[in-house]
Amino acid sequence: QVQLVESGGGLVQAGGSLRLSCAASGRTFSSYAMGWFRQAPGKEREFVAAISWSGGSTTYFDSVKGRFTISRDNAKNTVYLQMNSLKPEDTAVYYCAADPQYYGTGWLKYDYWGQGTQVTVSS
Repeated sequence: QVQLVESGGGLVQAGGSLRLSCAASGRTFSSYAMGWFRQAPGKEREFVAAISWSGGSTTYFDSVKGRFTISRDNAKNTVYLQMNSLKPEDTAVYYCAADPQYYGTGWLKYDYWGQGTQVTVSS
């Protein structure tokens, strides 16, 4: 198993930046593909970005392409989400997820989840 803890959320003005971190403990971090998802009040959880086991492949939700960057440091057991040019519609609880076999956009296919971190973007 792997335990995930997100950090780095907060309140930021539109146009600002935040970097989310997700620290993993447990089994070998590089054995897991990682994803970031978000959920706004009253809305379904949606995919944000994912990164493959080695970090060699990434994929993004269309609305965050060019603004968000996912990366990982397997030596530090951490995955990051750099968020630039934030918009009020980015406001949500952001979750990181891990799976040993699946790399992709489907949140139901990730086995392990963090507790989430709140991101609020004011206009």
